[in-house]
Amino acid sequence: MKRCSKCVMPETWESINFGEEGVCNICKNIKIKQEVIDWDIKNKELNELVEKYKGKGQYDCIVPISGGKDSSFTLNHIVTRLGLKPLVVCFDHGFYRPRVIANRDKMLKKLGVDFILFKPNWHIVQKLMLESLKRKGDFCWHCHTGVFAYPMQIAVKFKIPLIFWGEPSSEYGGYYTYGEDDEEVDERRFNMFVNLGITAEDMLGMLDDKVTMRDLEPFKYPSISELRSLKCRSVCLGSFIPWNPRDNSDVIKKELDWEGEEVEGVPPGYDYEKIECQLQGIRDYIKFIKRGLGRTAHLTSIDVRNGLMDRETALKLTEEYDGKRPASLDHFLNIMGMTEEEFMKIALSHVVSPHVHDHSKVQPSKKLWDQDKWDKTK
Repeated sequence: MKRCSKCVMPETWESINFGEEGVCNICKNIKIKQEVIDWDIKNKELNELVEKYKGKGQYDCIVPISGGKDSSFTLNHIVTRLGLKPLVVCFDHGFYRPRVIANRDKMLKKLGVDFILFKPNWHIVQKLMLESLKRKGDFCWHCHTGVFAYPMQIAVKFKIPLIFWGEPSSEYGGYYTYGEDDEEVDERRFNMFVNLGITAEDMLGMLDDKVTMRDLEPFKYPSISELRSLKCRSVCLGSFIPWNPRDNSDVIKKELDWEGEEVEGVPPGYDYEKIECQLQGIRDYIKFIKRGLGRTAHLTSIDVRNGLMDRETALKLTEEYDGKRPASLDHFLNIMGMTEEEFMKIALSHVVSPHVHDHSKVQPSKKLWDQDKWDKTK
């Protein structure tokens, strides 16, 4: 399986391609970010954008958050650097880990902001998880769509035309390019890769007749007419300031007393990455089964691009940590009412060529410290 000659991302990664000397488009994208983009001009654009909306309504903007590093950094920057009054919105996918909830609640108090939390019907979530797992090899459709659609619904309901997200997708994929595309977090982006190619209306036709469109409203993107009427701008903070996950996590650790967490399949030193979800280890395990890469390949590739690690070290860490069977898989199988054989059959049906998964080489990972505290209600 071919990998980028600079980082360690393989050819099976979605939206990746290789150009001159075998360097992937994501590495080239980050080079543009580092060497071409004039961030002073971008910062000026950010200030001009802020001035258009600041003080014009009850809230200046919406900031969707989870409590993870990216949304926490974004909220902190919006409040302490830009001086905006946000309405903070959290779509609770049902699997937040205890420390992330503590981080979130502590941050809300420290920053002094208004906050809305929404958690969808658990029975509907279970159906959506199983259906998207079968169809796409990804059980997180309800999370992908809810996290992006629900805050937009709140923007329409509260008539708040400015929404700030965290990092642009240009950091990790090839759907957009730094310097060429004005990446808005809009319906085009939502339908391109957020919702796995399945709208709420599509999902209605896939589920049993006990689920209605009323049940799926939280996962439905607002209409174009509603957003146009609002003159909505939905943007990434990372389109205006240079995004750096390590530096950003250092900022929130210092200023918000934000605490990191261990994550399955990830080496020590990455306690800031994807700490939100109980099921993150399973997502990465499925990704490895399908594509031959896990979270460590992704993280070490970021460090290679930022000059913090050499490629040889990245490859060694990838080989050591990626692809282990997460202990949390037992928890997932329990709440989904599945056997491991059923799970593997579905995952293997989504393998991306030329990767071939060798299950005989899979090793177990240790249980996370908080796993026994997770709600096991089916």
